Amino acid sequence: MTGYRRGDTVLVWFPNSDLQTSKKRPAIVVQADNLDTGVPQVLIAMITSNLSRRGHPSRIFVARDSADGGATGLLMDSVVMTDNLATIRFEAVAQTLGRFAHSTDLDAALKRTLGL
Repeated sequence: MTGYRRGDTVLVWFPNSDLQTSKKRPAIVVQADNLDTGVPQVLIAMITSNLSRRGHPSRIFVARDSADGGATGLLMDSVVMTDNLATIRFEAVAQTLGRFAHSTDLDAALKRTLGL
């Protein structure tokens, strides 16, 4: 059991595309609740404050000043990028920031990304 739930907003060491370096950034847990794989890891989607990344169907804009945005614990307007996924070890999670309430938006974006 991970202690993380789908929709949790977490601060993590997110791997860069070179898989050699990482950057501390927010992410959202996208794996199913209680997915007990026996491996100490969690599947996440990157969150960026680069608003030029918004507008793609696999991405979700989160306005910080909205009620839902405030619940995420994010410090600024952001974009959830379900087209940038990573599996990280539990110890790469620095802390839980909040929750993303729009699971239907997350489901739609992930379906677009994964072709489901």
